[in-house]
Amino acid sequence: FCTGCHEMRDTVYAEFRGTIHDRNRTGVRASCGDCHVPRDWLHKLARKVHSTNEIYHALAGTIDTPAKFEAQRLALATRVWDDLKASNSRESRNCHAFEAMDPGRQQEFARMAHQDAPANGQTCIDCHKGIAHALPRE
Repeated sequence: FCTGCHEMRDTVYAEFRGTIHDRNRTGVRASCGDCHVPRDWLHKLARKVHSTNEIYHALAGTIDTPAKFEAQRLALATRVWDDLKASNSRESRNCHAFEAMDPGRQQEFARMAHQDAPANGQTCIDCHKGIAHALPRE
């Protein structure tokens, strides 16, 4: 569904291809929904309702060309980042829980950041913007 419109297929999905979430050494692959659609019913329903706004803008032509999409990229990304922050990166934590991490296998900077993040009120998205999609130029 997510790549049914060219706005997603030709922009964020094309960027996603080849990233660590699409291809990695273990063969694990995340799909759009793994990161952008909650698993539990209540939050999933809320996300589906919220996505009607995205469908409206695709149909209305607000983001129907790469140039228009780029012009809106910061606003679109900020909305996603704010949602992830508000949910404590719920969808990221489905795969990346702090308590499941092996600090001994992390580089020192990552180990320290992951240790300190909960106490500092940080969640995954605070440090991992642009991990699967291009960052806005702004």
